[in-house]
Amino acid sequence: MSDRHRNADSVWPRLHPSSLLERGRTLVDSQRGRAIRRNPHLRLGGGIVCLLAIVSIVGPVITPYDPSAQALEARLQGPSVAHPLGTDALGRDVATRLVYGARISLALALVATTVRLVIGTTIGLIAGYGGGVVDAIVMRVVDIQLAFPGLVLALVIAGVLGPSLTNVIIALSVVGWATYARVVRGSVLSVKDRAYVESARLYGTPRRRIARRHLLPTILNPVLVLATLNLGTVVLAAAGLSFLGLGAQPPTAEWGTMIADGRTYLRSAPWLITVPGVAIAVTVIAFNLLGDGLRDVLDPDHLEDRERRRT
Repeated sequence: MSDRHRNADSVWPRLHPSSLLERGRTLVDSQRGRAIRRNPHLRLGGGIVCLLAIVSIVGPVITPYDPSAQALEARLQGPSVAHPLGTDALGRDVATRLVYGARISLALALVATTVRLVIGTTIGLIAGYGGGVVDAIVMRVVDIQLAFPGLVLALVIAGVLGPSLTNVIIALSVVGWATYARVVRGSVLSVKDRAYVESARLYGTPRRRIARRHLLPTILNPVLVLATLNLGTVVLAAAGLSFLGLGAQPPTAEWGTMIADGRTYLRSAPWLITVPGVAIAVTVIAFNLLGDGLRDVLDPDHLEDRERRRT
């Protein structure tokens, strides 16, 4: 074999499409990793969310108190060594109830957001990829749903169904799916006529496989960002419904219920409202920071536009 052929063989592996594709993926992953490390919003929001998750999982195991056990001799005590965040009107430890409330609030937000995501993504895929009459009908339903204020509609649904955490999840899921449907439909419309989708269609690939292999990967990033931002919204809305008596019922330890129980003692025991209120605010801010950071990492165009506006 000549030197020319040997040189060609030695160069070929570097020029092989699979090798170039692998190098491209490695480059994108390294760039994304650097973006994650350099993004303060993502690190701060993710750190707070991870801390909340750890507290909600580990806290109930290590706390020495029962969140529902009453101790009237210790009612309305201020922060102390025995009760770091004080006690409520029934002598229950506020710190313990706060930890149990974190578990309920995070679990409720995760379930409601997941239901929203599944329903909205499915309907958005059907509308965007189906087109025609199906798209027109589905989007008119979405427009009608979005015409109602979300919290008011959730109040109506929860009031009709009755006060319970399950009904809160149903109400918040029914209210929020339309936003996902609109985002997914827009993403599908932007890619469904591209060459690789048309090639798969002409090749005879089933529609379900095209949607799963070619359309779903393009909508994952915006849907993930939207879901992260929605988690904070759901936490706030669920606390509001519980505050109004439509969510968790006593003696369940839930942040909105804790605020409702403590409003009578606003002047004599302000920690009863301050502690769960700060917890709700920190949780919502953390999810917003996490969603903003994920948008910067997963959507480089958005980050470039923001940097351009700054300069």
